[in-house]
Order: sequence, then C-alpha cells, then structure tokens
Amino acid sequence: MSPDQEPRIPVLPTMMTAGNILCGFVAILEIFDGRHLAMNTVPNHYQHYHYAIVFILLACLFDALDGRVARMGGTESPFGRELDSLADIVSFGVAPALLVHDIVLKEIDTPKGLGWLISCVYLVCGAMRLARFNCLAAADVKCSMKGFRGCPIPAAAGVISSLTLLIIWLDSTEREIGNWKYALAGLMALLSYLMVSSLEYPSFKAVNWRTKRSFHWVLISIFVVAFTVMNWHWMPAVLFVSYLLYGLARPWVSRKWRQEIEIEAETLEIDPGLETLALNGTDADAEDDASRQRPGSDTTVQI
Repeated sequence: MSPDQEPRIPVLPTMMTAGNILCGFVAILEIFDGRHLAMNTVPNHYQHYHYAIVFILLACLFDALDGRVARMGGTESPFGRELDSLADIVSFGVAPALLVHDIVLKEIDTPKGLGWLISCVYLVCGAMRLARFNCLAAADVKCSMKGFRGCPIPAAAGVISSLTLLIIWLDSTEREIGNWKYALAGLMALLSYLMVSSLEYPSFKAVNWRTKRSFHWVLISIFVVAFTVMNWHWMPAVLFVSYLLYGLARPWVSRKWRQEIEIEAETLEIDPGLETLALNGTDADAEDDASRQRPGSDTTVQI
C-alpha cells in the first residue's frame, strides 16, 4: 500500500474512541478483580463491580461524543466507523457479558451451561449488529438519516449495566430482591434479539450545540440531569430502560410525537432490496447496469 492510500486519521474523534476502548478494558480488569476477591470471600468485592459499571457508562459517554465530534468537524470516515465498532465490541459486548455472568448468570446451573450460553449469545448478537451496521453504512443504505436499525449495542450495555448497579445497590442496602435478579438473564436474551431485529431506535444525532428547544424542555432537561446525579444508583436504569421501551412502542407513536421526542424530522424508510444487496455484498449499481443490458428489459437502450 502506497503512502497516499493510508487512511487519514482524525485526531479528536479517534481520541474519543480510544477513551471508549480504554474504559472497556479497565472495566474488564475490575470485573476480574471482583471475581478474584469473591473467590476468596472478601466482603467488599462488589466495589470492583461498581467501578466496572462506572467505566462501562463512561464508555457510553465517549461513544456518544466521538460521532458528534466527527460530524461537527466534518471528519466522518470509514476508518472511524471500523474503529468505533472494535471499541464497542470490547466495551459494550465483552464487558457487560462478563459482568452479568459473574453476578447472576454463573448461578444458573439448571440446565447446566445456560448462564454462559446466554452471555455468549449476547456477545455474538452484538457483534452481528455492529457488522450489519457497517455493511449498510459502507453501502450508504440507511433505514433513516437519524435512526438505528435494531437496538444499538451501547444502549443494550447501558440497560444491563445500570440494572446491575441497581441490584448491587439493593443488596448493599439489605433490601430483599430474592430471585428477581434472575430477570437479568431473560432481559439479556431479549436484548440479544432486539440488537439483530428490524425495530428502529432513534439516535438523537440531531442534538448538538445548535439545537434549540422551548423553555419547558430546557427546564425539564436540567431537572432530569440534576436528579440523575443525585440518584445515580437507580436513575440510569430508569433512563436506559425508558429508551429500550420507547423503541418497542415507537411503531405506535404518532409522527408528530416522534418528531417532538426525537428532536429530528421523520425520514424515509429503507428499501428492503437495497438492504439485501448491501448485506450480501452486491453492488446495487452493478445490478442496475446489468438490468439495462438484459434482453427484454424495459430499460434496455436501443441504438
């Protein structure tokens, strides 16, 4: 490869993505530290799981910032998209799967191996979701200008991590949750399906420094942020679960309310034919050219 063919690397977006990767790696290290202390029956081993969850949520913040910084600077590129996917599979695939396995899934032994199987399915579905996104983006096929097809993996990781934080907090306050914690196993299986489903989730990419809203929206936003900081043990779970439920209810939400909630205009749906071509690695333009030259085709040019 000649030097002219080397990808140009935007500095600021790449630094944000690097922060995402580092947070995911540190979260994994904290999970292993918590596992080691738990095996030695050290009482405060949950503290490391707290740190792991914080780093996963920080990775969500870096993931939200890298794309916005790239769009603001006009430096979106295939390199950034691929690097972002590699970071996501570490921070939002491997780390949450290990976290939930250590705290909940390893206790599920009927049938044997079900716990680690659920973790593996979550990780594989997350990787498939990222691969599908990259295929559609590379082919310039979009289900909407501002949306995601399938639940985004950072949101899935946010749901898992925030609910795990809530469970740890309830345990530390000696509240009895009993077998309710095993609902995380079912939720993880549901998130695995939602990531590879055709449901559309808003990306809120239109929200930037120039976004303008009415006074009451700004006031509500300030209140939500302040309330989340004050109640950081359980409010992140409320926010992430609300996003998850909104994606499920979105098909029945009116267009007017969608535009109001998502702060962006409604856009066209994806052409299923173009999506199939993109995922199968077929060039749509080549297919069009072939159809023009095919005998009997309506688009054949007669000379």
